[in-house]
Amino acid sequence: MAKVSDISRGTFVRYNGELAQVLEYEHRTPGNLRAFYQVKMRNLDTGKLIEQRFRPDDDVEVVRVHFKEHQFLYMDGNIAVCMDNETYDQIMLHKEAIGDDFAFLKEGMNINVYFEEDNPIYAELPLTIELEVTYTEPGLRGDTATRTLKDATLETGAGIKVPLFINTGDRIKIDTRTNTYIERAK
Repeated sequence: MAKVSDISRGTFVRYNGELAQVLEYEHRTPGNLRAFYQVKMRNLDTGKLIEQRFRPDDDVEVVRVHFKEHQFLYMDGNIAVCMDNETYDQIMLHKEAIGDDFAFLKEGMNINVYFEEDNPIYAELPLTIELEVTYTEPGLRGDTATRTLKDATLETGAGIKVPLFINTGDRIKIDTRTNTYIERAK
């Protein structure tokens, strides 16, 4: 057990008997009232968001996890099959373990898989990925002065907003934390 003040963003905790990851963590001291911690967590089993207020002396069970790089192989319904890059063992990950980044998974991509003992609990994509645009409306020539965005479909089937000068067939770099366009890939 640890105090709430010992956790930080990205920490894995056991809350109400279920595994959760801390997404946001803020210490607040409102006026004449007592200080508290506002914590936003994601339940790793269901994918639901939990917002909880803790007192500074509350205890939280911190779960020790380790991660290992795996290669995403293919989808089998709602299950992603991944291979350990060192031992070539295959593991199965549920769609909820990957979260919102599920739409950006591409075969052959390396991802970090987090384990509690030997059970895979969470997967994280690299911070930036490169994907090809498979469909977007053609942009107007010379219309680059404004920061207007248009819809684009990527090779994985995910949708994203891109600048007007991006065309079908272009490779773009994407920030997986915010699911936004960064730049054209070189």
